[in-house]
Amino acid sequence: MRVTRYTMTSFRPCIDLHHGQVKQIVGSSLTDNDSTLHTNFVAEHPAAWYAELYKRDGLTGGHVIKLGPDNDAAARSALSAYRGGLQIGGGITPQNAQEWLDAGASHVIVTSALFDSVGKIQLRVLEAFLERIGKKHLVLDLSCRRTDKGWTVAMNRWQTLTELEICPATLDALANYCDEFLIHAADVEGKCNGIDRELVELLGNWRGCPMTYAGGISTMADFELIDTLSHGSLDATVGSALDIFGGTGVTYAELIARKKA
Repeated sequence: MRVTRYTMTSFRPCIDLHHGQVKQIVGSSLTDNDSTLHTNFVAEHPAAWYAELYKRDGLTGGHVIKLGPDNDAAARSALSAYRGGLQIGGGITPQNAQEWLDAGASHVIVTSALFDSVGKIQLRVLEAFLERIGKKHLVLDLSCRRTDKGWTVAMNRWQTLTELEICPATLDALANYCDEFLIHAADVEGKCNGIDRELVELLGNWRGCPMTYAGGISTMADFELIDTLSHGSLDATVGSALDIFGGTGVTYAELIARKKA
C-alpha cells in the first residue's frame, strides 16, 4: 500500500449537473423518475461560471458530476473554462474516457461502469481503463450507503447496492488501479444534517492514496471535524450548505481564507 503524508483537509469544489443546470440535490432522492427528486438549489449561473471561479481562486481537484442525461455540453464548457483543474464523472467508460481528458479533465471518475447489472465488480473494465488512460488519470467513486455490513458501494445514481464493502481490504485492492478515491456518503448527501462521522474515521485511518469525502457538511465546524477525525488525510467537498449554492451554513469566502491561512 502506498502511504501518503497529509497535513490538512483541503476543500475540493464541485459542479453537479442535472439536465444541463448546476444543481444541489439530495443524493438519496436520485432515481430514474425525476418526480422523486429533492432539489435544494438550481443555479442562475452556468457551469463555466463556477469553473472560472475555482480557477481564479486556485482550487484544484474539484469534480464535475453529470447526474443523468443532457449534461455533456455543460460539462464540456466547465472543463474548457478550467483545463486540467477539474475531474469529470457520470457515464464514463473505457471507450469515452480519453475523450473527456482531451476536453480538459485532469481525471475521469468512474463508478457504475465497474459493475455488471447485479453489482459484481468487473476487473476487466478496470484493466481496460488502465490500458487506455493509465492509473494517473483515474478516480474511483466508491460512494456508499449504510447497510448491516457497514457501508456498501452503490451504483446507478446510488440506488443499486454492489458487492463491494467499504473496508481497508477493498481500498488496498482498488488503490492499485487508481490515483484517487471519491466517496459520497449517499445517505447524508445534500441533507446538511452533519457528516457520517464513523465513515470519516474509517476512511481517515486508511491513508493509502488521496481521497475526497462528500456528504452532510452543514457548517465550518463539520469541515473542521473531518480534518480532526481523519488527521487531515481526507479532503472534503461542501455542497448544499455552501452560499454559492444557496446555502447558509458555510461561505465560499471562509473556505478560501482557510486555504490561504
